[in-house]
Amino acid sequence: MARVKLTKTELKAQNDALRRFERFLPMLQLKKKQLQAEIAAIAVKAEEIAAAESALRAEVSSWAGLVATAPELVEGLVALRKVKTGNANIAGVTMPTYEGIDIDRREVDAWETPPWVDDAAAAMERMIALREERAVYDEQRRLVSEELQLTSQRVNLFEKVKIPGCKEAIRVIKIALGDEQTAAVTRGKIAKSRAPQS
Repeated sequence: MARVKLTKTELKAQNDALRRFERFLPMLQLKKKQLQAEIAAIAVKAEEIAAAESALRAEVSSWAGLVATAPELVEGLVALRKVKTGNANIAGVTMPTYEGIDIDRREVDAWETPPWVDDAAAAMERMIALREERAVYDEQRRLVSEELQLTSQRVNLFEKVKIPGCKEAIRVIKIALGDEQTAAVTRGKIAKSRAPQS
């Protein structure tokens, strides 16, 4: 604990600081809980996307061998142009939200290409969309985790350092002021007893 002045002014300052810390601590604890809940919700969404990707891979596996026989048909068939994102504010954290993708799809002649090329293009589009959505959720998780770490540090600072420090300073100041007052009363009695009696 830093050295504190043993004065009434310092006592008032420490009491004010303690009230302020005790007022802010519940808000920080609430923010910490909100961030933890948000991380859990993001994890659930990311797992849903991972499951959708696995289901799509399983669906595609039945005809994916056809792509290997004619890779030139699907090369450059689908290209990601842009990932559309927005912004959301969750518990004071600005994070991206997934809103979709823009895809460039090469035109193919339906008479010149096998029918599975259209299915391959659609599957590639869905796979790209899922991958980009998962990337947005990963970024959300990263941002919220960083904010949770900062908030946890602040909660610990208030709970373990600031509030106990103020309480200890208040205790020390009150003891010193009490001792000072007792000493003043004692000095007054001694002075009174030494004063000439008339």
